[in-house]
Amino acid sequence: MDKSRNKSALHESEGTPSTPGINPKSIARIKAFRKKQIPEEELVGKILAGNKTALGRAITLVESHQQDHLERAQKVIEACLPHAQRSVRIGITGVPGVGKSTFIEAFGTYLVSKGKKVAVLAVDPSSSVTHGSIMGDKTRMEKLVTMENAFIRPSPSGDSLGGVAQKTRESIVLCEAAGFDVLLIETVGVGQSETTVHSMTDFFLLLKLAGAGDELQGIKRGIIEMADLIVINKADGENQKAARDARLEFKRALNLYPPRESRWQPQVLLSSAINHQGIPEVWEEIMNYLELVQANGFFEANRHEQNKFWMLQTINEHLKKSFYQHPEIKKELQVQLKAIEQKKTSPFAAAKHLIKLWNEV
Repeated sequence: MDKSRNKSALHESEGTPSTPGINPKSIARIKAFRKKQIPEEELVGKILAGNKTALGRAITLVESHQQDHLERAQKVIEACLPHAQRSVRIGITGVPGVGKSTFIEAFGTYLVSKGKKVAVLAVDPSSSVTHGSIMGDKTRMEKLVTMENAFIRPSPSGDSLGGVAQKTRESIVLCEAAGFDVLLIETVGVGQSETTVHSMTDFFLLLKLAGAGDELQGIKRGIIEMADLIVINKADGENQKAARDARLEFKRALNLYPPRESRWQPQVLLSSAINHQGIPEVWEEIMNYLELVQANGFFEANRHEQNKFWMLQTINEHLKKSFYQHPEIKKELQVQLKAIEQKKTSPFAAAKHLIKLWNEV
């Protein structure tokens, strides 16, 4: 008799086994390090020396909501900033199921074999209950996570727009200071997260599937317009012909768009991440792009514009946080929400009243 038939639908599996290849002594050292609260200067020193445990700890401070942690994180970021700006930042997106994690592991493994230090900032969808990461990229990139010159950081997306962690920008600075020269920033692949990731990366890679209706999306603006390279993934087996057809459709669609400020003409490539096919060609295309934009000045100009954008974003976040955390606003907000529910005021009048109150207190 099949015992599985007697199991309840609520039966818990044994869970994902621990990642192989990690020395138990290393785990013990990491645990001991985490328990010890070290000064910011020492933490910065370890980050600059390439200590991945220290880097992870600093990112944890950045992602924390505790005020003392945020103050410590700001000191660490300011000390690391002069040592940043030395990497290529690659944004990678695609709909769920397109094979982002498999592609990133294959791509990251290839780059490490070429002597690169690779950091993956993979933004997971957050659990609505615990607000923690629920996809666990470390368990999905078993080979890459064990490599000395690779660092993978899954972060919960939280309430930030489009599912992109608000602290990813600061994490980029820390990773660059730790000596990682290629940063792969994965988006959730839903909502407007792509726009946010595009505003913090140098190169934007869009993964697509053949035979999933994605070809029709090529004629639409939006994410296609942002992509510097389109890669048709899972171009293997019986899907090869469909992938070649999709490539042709996307190439035709790209010709409909006006010339870009960077003067780069996006290409469409095929890949099979699971078979490690097409990966070198992707990196070669990125190198061609960097050669062009560094020569014509677009690379630096784009970085400057991104810094200005993130300054304004930081101001907006600070103002919003200050507004909602003010005790008088908290109290009056509940009053106005109740008034709206009872149709005693309009949402616009309530908002105007709250803003006026905030300016007066």
